[in-house]
Amino acid sequence: MSRTPYLSPAIGLACAFAPALAAAAPEASPPAFETCRAGLIDWATAQAVPQGVAEAQLAGLTPDPDVLAATGSQGEFVRPIWDYIEASVTPARIEAGQRKLAEFADTLAAIEDRYGIDRHILVAFWGVESSFGAVLDNTAVVKPVVRSLATLACGDPGRAAYWRGELASALQILAWNQAPLDRMPGGLTGSWAGAMGHTQFMPSVYQRYAVDFDGDGRRDIWTSVPDALASTANYLRAHGWVSGAGWGAEAVLPEGFDAALADETTSRSVAAWRALGVMPAHGGSLPDDAGATLILPAGIRGPAFLLRPNFAVILRYNTALAYALTVALLSDRLHGDPGLVRDWPRGDRPLTGDERRDLQNRLTERGFATGGVDGKIGPRTRAALRAYQGSVGLPADGYADAALLDRIRGAP
Repeated sequence: MSRTPYLSPAIGLACAFAPALAAAAPEASPPAFETCRAGLIDWATAQAVPQGVAEAQLAGLTPDPDVLAATGSQGEFVRPIWDYIEASVTPARIEAGQRKLAEFADTLAAIEDRYGIDRHILVAFWGVESSFGAVLDNTAVVKPVVRSLATLACGDPGRAAYWRGELASALQILAWNQAPLDRMPGGLTGSWAGAMGHTQFMPSVYQRYAVDFDGDGRRDIWTSVPDALASTANYLRAHGWVSGAGWGAEAVLPEGFDAALADETTSRSVAAWRALGVMPAHGGSLPDDAGATLILPAGIRGPAFLLRPNFAVILRYNTALAYALTVALLSDRLHGDPGLVRDWPRGDRPLTGDERRDLQNRLTERGFATGGVDGKIGPRTRAALRAYQGSVGLPADGYADAALLDRIRGAP
């Protein structure tokens, strides 16, 4: 996914690779893992994986401690949104992406013709997910997919069923000789979460959406750029991408704008937003009859964005708002558009994971449901924040910062 981030079982796509961690010395498997591993072999054979393949891949396997450590460092949720975006939307990546647009111009034109997905959004996914494939050759970062998924299936009890399913899909790929292992000396590799190839498909997503676009008889998302980009286009089309509609645009707000109108859910026509003083930052970048929702990812003091339905399809790829905005903004820059008009509130101190959990607990105690205490500021927590802010006379922008936490801590 790519980074490695939170995975939604409904989405099935991982994010980009997590930062490489120091290699741990081999250790004997703890008894609990050995018991779990034996169960995984039985589970896999019940999912149409040949017994010999399951045993060959899983017998003697040890857990990877770095994989479990990575589950708590998902950049989309723990870094300030501007840091996350600007780590990917860099001049170097924009330049590299424009070279890829030229290098694969004919392939991208053919993909656009077949699937209706704009080439700039596809190349943006490619850049964010694997730095245009560069990460796939980094042996300090990529990991054996089967070992990673077995580690998660046995060590992440809250999502064990999801990881077991992905493990079975990975073993099926191996059993059915779908991966070009002759061109992959490291075997079936991917991110710590098992996401594979140029645009980081989880194994089950590969099974459903990968396509053979170059016509060589194999759905190769690992070494074939045409297959990887066309597979991503197939995924986006299957999840509702509307050809020619774009993802949305940055917006400029009028002085004194009511932040509560940016509730992430209420769709209005661009003309209706204009009537409220909300203008696309770059003139006519959105047609007046287009429906859009308004978001303030860093509060009323940061950039605002009008989002069209295609943005929700990007979120299907990875549920983190920071990730989706990174792909969207990189696609704009690859298209030649300028950067943001309004800067981020860079002086704000981001909340730590413990502080985010404390904030969620305190909101819940006051009757503002956050959907759970997980340390991730997602849509439900932002809705709870807006409700709380409105109840105490603050701009209801859903932005969690240190000042807001201090206020709610000091409230009776």
